[in-house]
Amino acid sequence: MTRKTIGLLMALMVSIVLLAACGNDKAETTSPADQRKELVYATSKDINDMNPHLYTGSLPAQGMVYESLVENTEDGIKPLLAESWKVSDDGKIYTFHLRKDVKFHDGEPFNAEAVKKNIEAVQSNASKHTWIKLSTKIASLQAIDEYTFELVLSEPYYPTLLELSMTRPYVFISPKDFMNGGTKDGVNGYDGTGPYKLTEHKSDQYAVFEANENYWGGAPKVSKVTAKVLPAGETTLLALQKGEVDFIFTDDRGADSIDVEAMNKLVETGEYQLVRSKAMNTKMIVANSSQADSPIHKTAVREAIWYSIDRETISKQIFNGTETEADTLFSSNVNYANVALKKRGYDLEKAKEILEEAGWKLEKGGEVRIKDGSKLMIKLYYDVNSSSQKTQAEFIQSTVKKIGIELKLVGEESSSIANRRSTGDYELLFNQTWGLAYDPQSTIAAFTSESAYLHTTKGIAKANELYEKINQVMVTMEEAGRKSLYADILTIVHDEAVFIPITNGNVTVVAPENLHGISFKQTQYELPFERLYFE
Repeated sequence: MTRKTIGLLMALMVSIVLLAACGNDKAETTSPADQRKELVYATSKDINDMNPHLYTGSLPAQGMVYESLVENTEDGIKPLLAESWKVSDDGKIYTFHLRKDVKFHDGEPFNAEAVKKNIEAVQSNASKHTWIKLSTKIASLQAIDEYTFELVLSEPYYPTLLELSMTRPYVFISPKDFMNGGTKDGVNGYDGTGPYKLTEHKSDQYAVFEANENYWGGAPKVSKVTAKVLPAGETTLLALQKGEVDFIFTDDRGADSIDVEAMNKLVETGEYQLVRSKAMNTKMIVANSSQADSPIHKTAVREAIWYSIDRETISKQIFNGTETEADTLFSSNVNYANVALKKRGYDLEKAKEILEEAGWKLEKGGEVRIKDGSKLMIKLYYDVNSSSQKTQAEFIQSTVKKIGIELKLVGEESSSIANRRSTGDYELLFNQTWGLAYDPQSTIAAFTSESAYLHTTKGIAKANELYEKINQVMVTMEEAGRKSLYADILTIVHDEAVFIPITNGNVTVVAPENLHGISFKQTQYELPFERLYFE
């Protein structure tokens, strides 16, 4: 039997496994050629509710189905559903000229009236969108004609186009899917304008997306993408080895599907390739400055923890060099983030000195520092679906112990940790910046949001000054003014050590070696599946 014949038989066997995994009861015949037009990726969580104006759905999945007016690229904002646009001299009026060849998946026309109805649906649920400042700036919406749409702001807001380019909430679903005239009460379907349609979904098992043959940008070459829900780690690795899935990537919560060593072993077989994006985000530990009864409320404790983290070892040994050491909240390639800030390297003696000066004493023979009768004990929450977070947490626990801090580790689901962040029920937790497409403006705007980082920032001495400067920077249209304000903002949170950086992360893809067109958007949250093809 020739190698080619063996390869064809193996491909046929994998296709049969995939059909069984998706719960197909019908006996179907799938040729090897057809199978190579399908892709199955592993995800650690279900796609959930795909309503694009809410926040429970999977971002990678929503990115396949829905589109925005404009796209954020490495070369700046580019046309997407809007072919062109004009901004008034005062920065308040945005006039968009829409594509005329676009339809929703249900056949409904995409036009200015559909744009107006969708943005009105988002605005009618304002309390859900406080994290995105554009939602507080929209004064009026108007369909000038069938393909001309006007957005009027109450005041200039420089990130307008950036926020309109995000995966949600300002993306478009067929008005026929609205419930009670909007989307806040749910939707009747998930008909977007994107390159893929959601055609099947079995909760907590899989979701199937089929190519939109009428897509305005041309039908994707990969005709079917299946998101298969699997526990992160060993289960995903075994599924790859068995051929039950053939594609994994860093998901939208930053959890690791399989660890670096396992990925490298797959690549060594010659059947898989590993592709990494450039630095997209900063992985960090977030400290709750507002928890007054905790030692973490004090700047000195936060700063001592910063000095006691060995980033070089984390980068080289835990991430095998795939992530680089991070010294600041944003890497210098992020807009406005190339600011001179105090360097805090790994220095246990400096950390001990800071704690001593702050009154935290280590009694003779003791292992945990004490101040006013209280031990220096702090809880760190990590995502149980992330193998690297657990490993980092254990490593950091061992190093802070050397300076007299007892770090208690608590592993929870990502949804639980997100809830803790929004309610303030935490001392320390792992998180990451929003990423290139969103930063610095989105992460910084989240400093004032109760659902994000308000509890992180509101306990610092310069909180009011920080919030005032954030408000100013968002409406400043002059470049030099924005640069100065961002420098002040970044200096304040850096000096207070409320965001403790660890590494600069990226999006990692493990895929079949014959899959081509793998690329990345200016976001860590989704991939352009429509660009993929087998060869």
